[in-house]
Amino acid sequence: MVASPSLPIAAAVAVPAEQRLLVNGVGWKEYVILREALDTPGLRMTYLKGALELMSPSRAHETNKTIIARLIETYALYLRLPLNGHGSTTFRSEAKERGAEPDECWVLGKALEEGAYPDIVLEVIETSPLLDKLTVYDGFSVPEVWLFEKGKFSLYERSARSARGASHRYVKVSASSLIPQIDFALVERLSKHTDQLTALEELAEHVPAPKAKRKRS
Repeated sequence: MVASPSLPIAAAVAVPAEQRLLVNGVGWKEYVILREALDTPGLRMTYLKGALELMSPSRAHETNKTIIARLIETYALYLRLPLNGHGSTTFRSEAKERGAEPDECWVLGKALEEGAYPDIVLEVIETSPLLDKLTVYDGFSVPEVWLFEKGKFSLYERSARSARGASHRYVKVSASSLIPQIDFALVERLSKHTDQLTALEELAEHVPAPKAKRKRS
């Protein structure tokens, strides 16, 4: 029997890179049909006035968005912040000609009602987006957009007016207005851990865990 040649280790464990594709001239109904027909967690769609971006996230993308969400939500638990997460929910508005699927999104102190939009969205960027995410979220009036790229956060807050020549109303800020207690430098550092349990345990060392409420007799 002739032994078949073995694959090189690098080829056997190769991880597909993140892929992005931009399609122009897509009508609203076509976008909705495509989104519903291709409803799979391995594909994200962003729609803006006839332009449709399709993105297949890489393993690094999904790992980063997961550890960041775990850190932010555990942080909120320790501080007893009323932060409700809704993952990668699809948001659409025919009137605004927009559709988006953030990596994670949250609302503060309330439930996310049907047809409503989140208070905060997180976008992890491994490869450069082909559509301006801030312009998309501006149409939904999302108060804060957090971008995570190359291990760093860029925080954007929606203002009442856009700067001259800008396509959106977001301004870059140094801290979140909605959750000022979050130390993003700490989250950045902990997100680099390859073991998520280690990251969460270290977070607990910096942010005291909440004390259990006593039951009334």
